[in-house]
Amino acid sequence: MMKKILMTLVAATTLTLSLSGLAQAAANVKYQQECSSCHVAYPPGLLPAASWGRIMGSLNKHFGTDASLDESTTRDIGNWLQVNAGSGRRSEEPPQDRISKANWFVRQHDEVSSSTWKRASIGSAANCSACHAGAAKGDFNEHAVRIPK
Repeated sequence: MMKKILMTLVAATTLTLSLSGLAQAAANVKYQQECSSCHVAYPPGLLPAASWGRIMGSLNKHFGTDASLDESTTRDIGNWLQVNAGSGRRSEEPPQDRISKANWFVRQHDEVSSSTWKRASIGSAANCSACHAGAAKGDFNEHAVRIPK
């Protein structure tokens, strides 16, 4: 009897984890589709959960743009961002929830002059893809950086 109960619990847990994994994957697909339509879909680990919460809670004024989504999509993406948010050195809440203002980001880019960020080919520190060809895939390898003229 005990073995049967344990097997039922294991099966229920496995099913729950599988469904959770599917929901997480679907939220990631939604995140990629929605966010990358305007900018690189930043890896969720680049910001802490609190920052993602504020960003998702104010999509109607998303850094000067209305990026509103339907309630279900907002909830799914928001939950996925919370689960995958940054920790450790990336748990710091940067000013204005901007990745480019986080201390770790500033340290990683301290050799980049302010005039470089202003180049038409770059535009701003938020345009990761300008210098990091693999940014859309979450690849920020510093050995592959190419700063455009």
